[in-house]
Amino acid sequence: MAKSRKGLKICCGVTALIIIILIVVAIILFFTVFKPKQPDLTLRSVTLQNIKFFPLPFFLNVSLGITLTVDNPNYGSLKYKDSTTYVTYHGTDIAEAPIHNDTIPARGTHDISTNVVIEGGKMILNPSFPGDLAAGMFNFTASTTLHGKAIALKILKIKVKSINNCDISIVPLTGNVSAVCTSKLKF
Repeated sequence: MAKSRKGLKICCGVTALIIIILIVVAIILFFTVFKPKQPDLTLRSVTLQNIKFFPLPFFLNVSLGITLTVDNPNYGSLKYKDSTTYVTYHGTDIAEAPIHNDTIPARGTHDISTNVVIEGGKMILNPSFPGDLAAGMFNFTASTTLHGKAIALKILKIKVKSINNCDISIVPLTGNVSAVCTSKLKF
């Protein structure tokens, strides 16, 4: 009886030690390798698709095709839900565009495309419009919040919120478009 109790204590002790080691290794991996990192956003293209202008009554709409490339440096994929991109011009909301749900693969890149219809009437009523028109350059801000899950090893699922902002400058006469995009991941 004494030997079997001693063997049982050793077996329980070794099992507990193995479980503790596995938990410590899992925690270390989670906070190093599997810790979600900020995705990199790059504005790949902005194309002018359509312009509608009527002088009386004044009406101006501009359709833009926007494609963002998202580089996911994580070891897990990011699955996001349907969302909306909001475009502002010096604080005035001038456009909304749908972003459809999709998955950004682990350690891969993914293109997100949408069409934006800018309401020119709202833009022209903004006090900054005459100055920007004289300078020949217009500055916009596109903001998107993606809600979803970061998935690693198909078992670790963490709810995340990716907040994306792009400052876009367009020079209509030359067709030059430049953008600086930032992304922030929240858990």
